[in-house]
Amino acid sequence: MKAQVAKRTKKGPMEVRSEAFEDDGGSKKGSKAQNDSSLSLITAEQIQELITNVVKTQLGVGSQKSHLRTKPYTKRIDPLRMPYGYQPPKFNQFDGRGNPKQHVTHFIKTCNNAGTGDDLLVKQYVRTLKGIAFDWYTDLLPESIDSWGQMEQKFLNRFYNT
Repeated sequence: MKAQVAKRTKKGPMEVRSEAFEDDGGSKKGSKAQNDSSLSLITAEQIQELITNVVKTQLGVGSQKSHLRTKPYTKRIDPLRMPYGYQPPKFNQFDGRGNPKQHVTHFIKTCNNAGTGDDLLVKQYVRTLKGIAFDWYTDLLPESIDSWGQMEQKFLNRFYNT
């Protein structure tokens, strides 16, 4: 088994040594294997870069699968703003059970009564979802929705007659 041992030198780079340790059941754990030790120097900046890369790998940053906190709607919809003085209404929640067509109809009517409609519905729709319906929303690909019609169609395709 290899382990890396780091030791700080005086205000300089850190000394990193890779050492192999035997662990064959009968031998004492931690004893050095012969001729399997190498010595290299690593700067603090390199250590910081290594740590950054490990954290990014653990979080999945940059991978296709992970799209942390990304929105499923396009950049065309993102800058749309609610009307001045808009107060979000209390929406009925949909959890994957019940009638999705009734949910959509109620959502549209509630938004229209509150003074919003069209593609602004896309930005508000997440507020009406919970449980598996919310999971469905968070699994939508980033920037895959460009209109309320698309959102409604995808939602009904997923939840109507399931």
